[in-house]
Amino acid sequence: MGTDTVRERSAEDAAERRYEQRGWYVYDWACSVYSTSVLTVFLGPYLTSVAKSAADADGFVHPLGIPIRAGSFFAYSVSASVILSVLVMPLVGAAADRTGRKKPLLAAAAYTGAAATTGMFFLAGDRYLLGGFLLIVANASVAVSMVLYNSYLPQIAPPEERDAVSSKGWAFGYAAGALVLVANMILYTAHDSFGVSEATAVRICLASAGVWWGAFTLVPLKRLRDRRTTSPSGTSVHGWRQLAATVRDMRRQPLTLSFLLAYLVYNDGIQTVISQASVYGSEELGLSQSTLIVAVLLVQLLAVAGALGMGRLARIYGAKRTILGSLIAWTLTLGAGYFLPAGAPVWFFVLAAGIGLVLGGSQALSRSLFSHLVPPGKEAEYFSAYEMSDRGMSWLGPLLFGLTYQLTGSYRDAIISLVVFFVLGFLLLARVPVRQAVRDAGNPLPDRI
Repeated sequence: MGTDTVRERSAEDAAERRYEQRGWYVYDWACSVYSTSVLTVFLGPYLTSVAKSAADADGFVHPLGIPIRAGSFFAYSVSASVILSVLVMPLVGAAADRTGRKKPLLAAAAYTGAAATTGMFFLAGDRYLLGGFLLIVANASVAVSMVLYNSYLPQIAPPEERDAVSSKGWAFGYAAGALVLVANMILYTAHDSFGVSEATAVRICLASAGVWWGAFTLVPLKRLRDRRTTSPSGTSVHGWRQLAATVRDMRRQPLTLSFLLAYLVYNDGIQTVISQASVYGSEELGLSQSTLIVAVLLVQLLAVAGALGMGRLARIYGAKRTILGSLIAWTLTLGAGYFLPAGAPVWFFVLAAGIGLVLGGSQALSRSLFSHLVPPGKEAEYFSAYEMSDRGMSWLGPLLFGLTYQLTGSYRDAIISLVVFFVLGFLLLARVPVRQAVRDAGNPLPDRI
């Protein structure tokens, strides 16, 4: 009877875990549409056009009395959102670990971002300041929500399941991004048939991402559950004191910090390729906007297969080896991109396919590998540092890309310069003894890592 009871309890635990995991996947499905349709495809060109309509004769806008070129307003708004998220993420992560109440914080971040994104429907005429404000709020909100979302991974998946669970989450996100982008493309390219202007079609696409984000967030909020914190209730620390305490605590985990450094370097390269590939395609290769949108869609679709495929490889070879292999693939893809002929969309699609196949997997496995290196009870706090590496520190790559173009006048030289991030990231990650890092963090050692 005792053995049967244990088996029944084990089966119940597994069923409850699957229930939470399926809800967890849906948040990637909910918020990834913002990253794809809003940030990557539509908002940059549209907000720039709104800023230009409000510019003076010299092409400047003047937010808070500061003269800014209209063409730079979107980039500056993104930078401001990064700064805001860097300030907020560690504080929210520490609060989540201290109280154990992640779900209310996740709801607040998600619905703040969804509301700001939905409000982009009113971004018309010369309302560039409204657009900048909504972008800052939405971008910071998605970063904060991802801290909380990622911190659930060690709690809903035992060590042997994390690679697969993380990969499925990324796959759900890319699938949603692709699905909504197809609908957006239909509306955008056939806007006359729907009786709306091109600008109105863009505003509908932007707002629909917010509605999607808010609607599907209901699923994880229903299925995920909060755990009682193991931190002593009398040790509450607030504000920047908590951030300083987090940094001091992480210094006691040098191998975890070593992984974060490697991730910071190679992820900087990944984020720069994502943000600059369209510039390379339009300016250096002379490709049309519709070609670039199709390429982004191709990346989304293949990233689903890439995330799931690399998750399976990780079960055989371990997450570290699979990530190292993906960094080699990234290097080869950039090398091929340097030699792409101008005016040849087919070869650009081939490049997009290569990016898509390694994009989702390298990000998903990095997240699951890091989850093994986090001391128990400090998931949100440590994942805030991880998210800062993901979103808050990705500025060196664009800087190197821009400086290389400025010095050489060649986008080909600029794109190949990014190889340094993947080579250096490979070398740094290869030096991290991840099995020892897992033991030092106080976590059980999986069979494959």
